[in-house]
Amino acid sequence: MKEPRMHISDTRNLGKRKVDTKYVIVNLLKYLRPWLPLFIALFITNIAAVVLSLIGPRISGDAIDLIKTDGSTDMSAVLYSCALLAGVYLLSGVLSYLSTVGMAYVSRKVACAMREHTFNRLISLPVSYFDSRQAGDIISVLSYDIDTVGESLANDVVLVLNSVVQIVGSFVMMLVISPLLVLVFAVTIPISVLITRYLAKRVQPLFRRRSAKLGELNGFVEEMIAGQKTTKAYGCEQVIIDKFENKNTDAVDAYAEAEYLSTMTGPINNFMNNLALTLISVLGALMYMYSFGGITRVGQVASFVLYSRKFSGPINEIANVFGEFQSAIAAAERVFRVLEEQPEAPDPEGAIIPSDVRGDVEIEHLAFSYVKGREIIHDFSLSAKKGDLIAIVGRTGAGKTTIINLLMRFYDPDSGEIRIDDTPINNFTRAGLRSCFTMVLQDTWLFAGTVYENIAYGKDGATREEVERVCKAAKIHSFITRLPQGYDTYLSDNAVNISKGQKQLLTIARAMLLDSPMLILDEATSNVDTRTEHIIQQAMTKLMEGRTCFVIAHRLSTIRGADKILVMDGGDIVEQGTHTQLLERRGMYYNLYKSQFESY
Repeated sequence: MKEPRMHISDTRNLGKRKVDTKYVIVNLLKYLRPWLPLFIALFITNIAAVVLSLIGPRISGDAIDLIKTDGSTDMSAVLYSCALLAGVYLLSGVLSYLSTVGMAYVSRKVACAMREHTFNRLISLPVSYFDSRQAGDIISVLSYDIDTVGESLANDVVLVLNSVVQIVGSFVMMLVISPLLVLVFAVTIPISVLITRYLAKRVQPLFRRRSAKLGELNGFVEEMIAGQKTTKAYGCEQVIIDKFENKNTDAVDAYAEAEYLSTMTGPINNFMNNLALTLISVLGALMYMYSFGGITRVGQVASFVLYSRKFSGPINEIANVFGEFQSAIAAAERVFRVLEEQPEAPDPEGAIIPSDVRGDVEIEHLAFSYVKGREIIHDFSLSAKKGDLIAIVGRTGAGKTTIINLLMRFYDPDSGEIRIDDTPINNFTRAGLRSCFTMVLQDTWLFAGTVYENIAYGKDGATREEVERVCKAAKIHSFITRLPQGYDTYLSDNAVNISKGQKQLLTIARAMLLDSPMLILDEATSNVDTRTEHIIQQAMTKLMEGRTCFVIAHRLSTIRGADKILVMDGGDIVEQGTHTQLLERRGMYYNLYKSQFESY
């Protein structure tokens, strides 16, 4: 029973929402703060490189003026100017390279810190966050979005800083040469600015929608790959292909729509820049011919033309990376929204770490809803003493797993109280409370590592002898010893190189290793055959001795010896008692049992 799944970014209204650029920049500066001294040094280096490059047009203009039409040209002076020009541009290139490499280093560090903080925040978030989002969407934030931000810092930020300095420097140099000729830009620049601002307002929400659509596509792909066997078993390949095509088309359309508008900025600004260059060339020539506006030498016109290219060129470059910059802003916003998600509520002041827990559990008048107004558990009460085996059965959606979620405080109830040894569980630290339970879930989870590492996962410092002992109790030791490297055999990601039943046995052995007073089994033997189930039941019976056990079971044959069986329906306990008592009542439990065994 989970709340309806949604995504990190709701894609329904993304085309209408603006990206909060100020919010992104403020948060991004927090990550740049540790690297601020280096960033300032790189900025100064970048300014020096640009200033040197701005000297070049002036030297070029002076060299042109040295050339005389009457044959009296001083070639040594011309060659000196050429050598000086080469030296200036070479030094400018070296400084620019150092600035670029430095920013790439800073961007990698920032991306690394963002990824670490995002992952740490995800680990601290409540289970409800993951219940309501696709795994692929979350992975998209950790990978694609953070990579986009890092690449933008390494490339776009350097380009923008370089361009701003170059634009200001070129403008000053043009003013020195001819303030009158600068008026040409009074026509072209405002037009470019207006067009860019108009497109910016249109493009920002489109890039946000693009990132969200990619996350949605990744989520779908992750789900389909995980369920490929089911897809093939039901012959639904074409259905899945069609759904993928629809989602892929949506993502492509979102990309195309964003790129279409963003790429318009470059050509439009390029046209305006060429128009400005044409006007400068014509007017500059006329001003030289008539010695008007301070233009008295051909070199001045040449220098002004070169400066105009250095002035308008960066504007065009900024326009060209405009789309990438907007994409990075949208990606950064998605990352920072995840970082703003609230972790599990902190433990109350004075919360205690439980010790010497007996395992008495009392649940009184529990009510709970995943979504406000849609109550799942209504008025649930239960009493379990140390060593009791409590089985919870019922139809799918009856609320069985929800009870476990509340016991473990993955969720908190709307009303009512749960007590362990007469102490409300809200008085315990969450980590302390959860250490009181050992869980074996229906969905097995093993990580990429050795068999020994997987079994010892929940207990620090577990010895090989302890691991082998629980494996023998779980009747899996002989299977492990037949593996190529025994307990040192490496299991690939999620242990796809062993059977599902064998994975379940490994998780049961892992649970046996923990010495907790309470045990939760969520259909723990669902993936083993009947013979193995019988063997496991014997081992589990020994494991459960002296522990309070909560068992969610669909196979009713596994709970015949339970001290109390709770039959749930619609969030309520409709029947409770022993196996024999419930069969005699001929109620819901009787019907469930009969439906499983009537063929025998």
